[in-house]
This record gives sequence, structure tokens and C-alpha cells, in this order.
Amino acid sequence: MTGVKVSGDRTGDVRLGKVGKGVRVLVALAGIGLLINGSVRESDDLWPFGPMSQYAMTVPDDASITYTRVSAQTDAGTTVDVPLNIEGAGVARAEIEARTGEIVADPSKLQAVADGWAKKHPDKPKYVKLELIRDTTTLVEGRVDGPPKSDVLATWQVRR
Repeated sequence: MTGVKVSGDRTGDVRLGKVGKGVRVLVALAGIGLLINGSVRESDDLWPFGPMSQYAMTVPDDASITYTRVSAQTDAGTTVDVPLNIEGAGVARAEIEARTGEIVADPSKLQAVADGWAKKHPDKPKYVKLELIRDTTTLVEGRVDGPPKSDVLATWQVRR
């Protein structure tokens, strides 16, 4: 091989000591422990250390697929789907989906969505009314059977 210098000198190698190995083992065990905790509790509060079911699944050919979203009426008179992510309203979709039952029982929990949007986007129209909506798409033989059915689960008039 021309241009390549091969040397048996390994003086540049650094071996990982006992403390370094111990730290790596502890970090790995902590990660595994968090994954087990999320799976046992069926909670994604410490995402990505949630239930393993959130990472992979198949949908049967004859099934219903649900999608939860938040729709907002703005002070500009428009209706928009709220961007459920940290950059949008400051609340992730997974947070809304995990707390759907709580929001249905107490729609005032949607106030945090309006507050997050207003704080992150002071120059954009403000939300005046929010609706938690569940869209259900039905599959028949693996194909979509008609438009999604939308159900309003909760409504909240935003406080100023």
C-alpha cells in the first residue's frame, strides 16, 4: 500500500478505566430502568422512556385509527389546527393524547395550549376558543373507508 504508514506503535491508545466503565454501566442501567418504568406505568411522561408499544405496531386490515387534535378559533376569525409541538403551542401531541381523559373531564386544561401559543407567538392571532377533537378513520381490507369521522371531545373558551 503506497502512501499509508502502518505502525505497531499503540502509544496513542487510551484504555477506559474502572470508573469510566462503571459510569457507562450505570448510565445504561438507568436508561433500561426508565424504559421499564415507562412500560410498566404505561406513561410517556419521561419521553422517550415510555411504553415500548409507542415505537412499533401494525394496524389490522379492518380497524379504526384515531387521531387526536386541537382546533382553535382565533381573534382574527379563522379556525386553525393547533401545532401540537414545542415550537407551536409549547405542548406536544403526546401530552394531549396522554391526558385526553383529564381534558374531557376538565376542559380548562386546554388553557395551557392557548397560553403557550400566545407566549411563543405574540405577533400571531390569539386563540379564543379551543376544541379537543378525535378523528377516526376506518379501514376496510386495508383501505380507507370514507372520510374521517370527527368527534368534539371538549370545548374551552379561552380566558384572557
